Amino acid sequence: MSIFSFPPVDLAFFSGPITAPVPVFLIIMVIMLVAPLVFERFKLPGIVGLIMAGFAVGPNGLDLLERDATIILLGTVGLLFLMFMAGLETSLDDLKRDGDKALVFGLLTFIVPMVIGTLVMQSLGYSILSALLIASCFASHTLLSLPIASNLGIMRNKVLTATLGGTLITNVLALLLLAALIEAHQGTLGLKFWLGLIPSLIIYTGVILWSLPQLGRWFLKRFGHNDGAEFTFVIAVLFIVAYGAELIGIEPIVGAFLAGIAITQLIPALSPLMNRIQFIGNNLFIPFFLISVGMLIDLGALISDPKSILITIGMSLSALVVKFIPAWICSRLFGYTFPGLMVMFGLSVAQAASTLAAITIAYRIELVDQPAVNGTIAMIMVTCIASPWVTEKWGKKLASQLVESDTVSNAPLGNKNNKTGLRILVPVANPSTEANLLDLAMLLAKHYHGVLLVVNIILDRKSGISSQAKSNQRLLLDNAKTVAHSADVAVEAIARIDSSIDRGLLRVTQEQDANLIICGWGGYSSQTHLFNRAIDKLLYRSVVPMLVTRLTSSLPNTKRVILVLTPAQVHSSSGEETVEFTKVIANQLKTSLELILLKDEDELTNLPEQLTDLTVTNFSHQQVHNFASLIKPNDLLILLTEDNNNLWGLSIAGIHPEALARLQEDLSLIVFHFPKDFSY
Repeated sequence: MSIFSFPPVDLAFFSGPITAPVPVFLIIMVIMLVAPLVFERFKLPGIVGLIMAGFAVGPNGLDLLERDATIILLGTVGLLFLMFMAGLETSLDDLKRDGDKALVFGLLTFIVPMVIGTLVMQSLGYSILSALLIASCFASHTLLSLPIASNLGIMRNKVLTATLGGTLITNVLALLLLAALIEAHQGTLGLKFWLGLIPSLIIYTGVILWSLPQLGRWFLKRFGHNDGAEFTFVIAVLFIVAYGAELIGIEPIVGAFLAGIAITQLIPALSPLMNRIQFIGNNLFIPFFLISVGMLIDLGALISDPKSILITIGMSLSALVVKFIPAWICSRLFGYTFPGLMVMFGLSVAQAASTLAAITIAYRIELVDQPAVNGTIAMIMVTCIASPWVTEKWGKKLASQLVESDTVSNAPLGNKNNKTGLRILVPVANPSTEANLLDLAMLLAKHYHGVLLVVNIILDRKSGISSQAKSNQRLLLDNAKTVAHSADVAVEAIARIDSSIDRGLLRVTQEQDANLIICGWGGYSSQTHLFNRAIDKLLYRSVVPMLVTRLTSSLPNTKRVILVLTPAQVHSSSGEETVEFTKVIANQLKTSLELILLKDEDELTNLPEQLTDLTVTNFSHQQVHNFASLIKPNDLLILLTEDNNNLWGLSIAGIHPEALARLQEDLSLIVFHFPKDFSY
């Protein structure tokens, strides 16, 4: 035997599907990494790459992997994650505001596909029951390209709100119709069915939307700073609600969407917890779902039967037409731009999860035949390719429109021409209050694409600095950096030694070009100070805006944001800045914003345009305890200082912060302060 001879290669590894856990997981990880990158190089959405890669390695492609119980399990988890994240991105306040639009779109995107789909399928020779069931597959849709919309930053746009609300309506109607058609096919459809399912759905929805926020607030209040417990609680809620929906006869995806809507107000959009949920969902579970969808595609079966080809063409064209018509009607009714119309169409055209579930059940009970199944799979392939392509192409144009219309409101504080983000200085000194302070700073830093400057100052008492003090300083700064990194916020840690806190912070502000300071306050002052000696000195000398905060509970627990202004403040430059920032805070906390206007009873005030959409309460100058009665638990009160030259001992609009803090120990408070010579 030659020394250059090699033993024969065992090709058994490549024959048939791979079942060993490690290579299976390796192949899937490689697909998740490579497929999106390759397709994005050709200007195609990465989601399409995952679907096509699933087909390529699946049983109808190279047969490297089989669509076994593990793939189905992880794909189902990905689908539930997708619907849950859609719910998290849906604000109840937005749904209330745009509820009429969501209702109209939901009914249109159900009725139009049902009518046209039924006529098309009957013309292809199907019975009325079969035609109705296949048409219900047209009516339902999967928010396959939702991650694209989220990445483009258009989730809070009114077009998206209407689409998300309409998705819930049409999917529920389609699933109810599926259940009714199955009962009719089996000869058991009757009044008992309707009296059982619909009340169960209504009661279940009400219970979830009422109880989950209460449970979530209690849990976050007790365990809110345990990152692992927070994440596990949210995921447990997702699957409990999804399983509960299944128990009462509804698809779990509806329960997942409800869970997201119910708990969204407790998870700020730019919080570390939301960042973890999106990271795990978008980079692990949702790709599993997309790959599992691709594994269902069978091109061979589609081209082998002429009837399958005809049905495939009819279903694919119908799916595109019947989803475009409702979007076009809504754009006409509600004045959406053409990019808005196309985004609505792109999001609602994708058929996947509920469509597959419906057609699989129908085939099992012999309500539809094999060509209908093949046509449905082809329709899924066509719509799953069209949906992300349309959403990405027109979503970018919609996002650019939003940026143009929102340039002023998203400009850094006090500098409308500055194109750079905020540089937010945050002094950290107390580990027990550091988390809430950083949450607020990170929320603003992410919204304004800014940088967090966390600083700790050790006082120089002329007696030397102990190693323990330096160790504590490093610990505080390291903890702050860890929290900021977990939320994907740019952060710089600054350790200083100085003769006083206020001088040290002012020097760091100038050295680091900070343009906003956020500091914490314990809630106590003296007769000669508004807050305390250090903060008052900082307010008096600072050349950049400041936020003095007393955050007694986790920000996600906030139920209302209440802004208090006087008529003079309403029409001032500092008042305009305060309103803009307050709207950002309320929007990111997904909570309502109300205005309390402090004025004399006979004083008339014309509100500027930026305040006309708020709930306004007029309040005359009365005693502090009367004003405090308006504040409820879990409210966040926001005030604005009045006198920039003489802060010592002053109240704010007739209200002294310490008096409020003493009357309500759990009051959360933010006081805005703008320096006298601050230019806007």
